Amino acid sequence: MSQTDPISDFLTCIRNASRIKRESVDVPASRVKAALAEALKAEGFIRDVKLLPDEKQGRIRVYLKYGPDGERVITSIQRLSKPGRRRYCGVEEIPTVRNGLGVAFVSTPVGILSDRECRSRKVGGELVCAVY
Repeated sequence: MSQTDPISDFLTCIRNASRIKRESVDVPASRVKAALAEALKAEGFIRDVKLLPDEKQGRIRVYLKYGPDGERVITSIQRLSKPGRRRYCGVEEIPTVRNGLGVAFVSTPVGILSDRECRSRKVGGELVCAVY
């Protein structure tokens, strides 16, 4: 795992596990990853999130969600703001993903929120990722 962008590694683990239709995936824990996982759960992209303690920093177990016929709920997950190029936006500039079919997650002073919540609370921040 890369040490330069742990959020990107987290998203890549979810993307890879979803492609091979695994039930769950474990990633090293951090507060940002846990908040992002909870936001994904609140928007209905993953089934459940559990924090597993271990002797180092802990692990986050993400239980992936699939449709009734086994189709993936997460078809695409991509990082928008990267360490080399951070993307910040005000509430008016938050992008809509796939004309509202997807969700953009934004790191705000209130926490990690979906694009719909940011518009309703009138708060902007750093674009984290887009999921659809």
